[in-house]
Amino acid sequence: MLSATLKAMKLTFLGATRTVTGSKYLLESAGKRVLVDCGLFQGYKELRLRNWDEFPIDPASIDLIVLTHAHIDHSGYIPLLVKNGFKGKVICTHPTKELCEILLKDSGYLQEEDARRANKYNYSKHKIALPLYTVADAKKALTQFESLSFGEPYYIDDGFHFAFNRAGHILGAASIRMHCEHKSIVFSGDIGRFEDPLLKPPADIDYADILICESTYGNKLHDTSNPIQELGAVIRDTAARGGAVLIPSFAVGRAQSILYYLKLLKESGDIPHMPIYLDSPMATSATNLLCSFSRELRVDSAMAKAICSVASYVTTPEESYRIGNLSMPRIIVSASGMATGGRVLHHLKQFLPNYRHTVLFAGFQAGGTRGDRLLRGEKEVKIHGQLIPVKASVHCLNSLSAHADYKELLQWLSTLKKAPTKVFITHGEQESALAFKDKIQEKFGWDVTVPEYLDSIDL
Repeated sequence: MLSATLKAMKLTFLGATRTVTGSKYLLESAGKRVLVDCGLFQGYKELRLRNWDEFPIDPASIDLIVLTHAHIDHSGYIPLLVKNGFKGKVICTHPTKELCEILLKDSGYLQEEDARRANKYNYSKHKIALPLYTVADAKKALTQFESLSFGEPYYIDDGFHFAFNRAGHILGAASIRMHCEHKSIVFSGDIGRFEDPLLKPPADIDYADILICESTYGNKLHDTSNPIQELGAVIRDTAARGGAVLIPSFAVGRAQSILYYLKLLKESGDIPHMPIYLDSPMATSATNLLCSFSRELRVDSAMAKAICSVASYVTTPEESYRIGNLSMPRIIVSASGMATGGRVLHHLKQFLPNYRHTVLFAGFQAGGTRGDRLLRGEKEVKIHGQLIPVKASVHCLNSLSAHADYKELLQWLSTLKKAPTKVFITHGEQESALAFKDKIQEKFGWDVTVPEYLDSIDL
């Protein structure tokens, strides 16, 4: 465990180093410990095992968590940190607080279900499989949340404060500007697309002495093809085979974008008349929040309501089972987006062995996830302890990504009015992070580092 001795100002990388999961950055200054993001590790087993390790510092010694957005790779470790002694506040934007109410309870439920299923079917290596945390743990953690508006300052101590700026990634997503020790430190969070059809674009940075920047797509440019045309073509081709289109989707952000495009396709008559199901209680709740926070959207409230009504909502496991067994062509949007858990796994078990069906991923798949393995062309995948043959068509709509590509990230960095003294590249697979480091140095000539897990830097 890291020492509890506090130095003048120090930054420690507790996650999202040369990987896109487990975002956690510890900033120590003015006798305070502030954790920026508190995400679960996902994907490769060696990363997931970190969730079970003793936390590198005493959770009780952390004064505050500041959260960029609600996705589980940024928020999903909070219930465990609270369970193990963290008693401070969790500060985030208003939409992020509402989304975490949905996501963290669902995450606790999935942890419990995974443990229950592992014990029932005896496919855990442990004698008794236990959940990482429970729904009750998540509910307790949520009592410590407090929310702010974009631009509203929060004072941790004299000379130590921060504010949120819009990041455009999902509803409520923010970058964070910290002011401490006469320095400005900006944490990018996840930066969204400048031309996203639903969300307002990322705000300018303006200034930063130290910058911690994500690099999810640090070595890639997004497909510029029209997502409506791509999505429509896949649906038409699959329907002609008599099959179903299964879209594993992140419940927050991606599911709502997909519903928006499905509404346009349905309205224009560019896809056959067929039922559309949103099979994720979490995605249903997140979709309904569009109406509550329509001021954060590019579209008006009427369009937000129309997006919410394009699909039939599937609420119970029995309904989920029923739509999986229908014989007609249909579209099912279901979580999780990387096929790591949730109802989508049951649909995958049923659809993957049948060549008539299509599994359509809609964005980045972290290394080691089922989504990543399916897109790499593996002929069978393990689900609930069973090896499932892959005969269905598997595609990915890269143009639907909610992450900026390297060109858009450079565009965001270009809004700095002067060069930062130091840039740290995080939240990207190693190849992506290193490539983005080179691109920044080539374009701007800045001092850039790609940190390792548990690296600690005096600022």
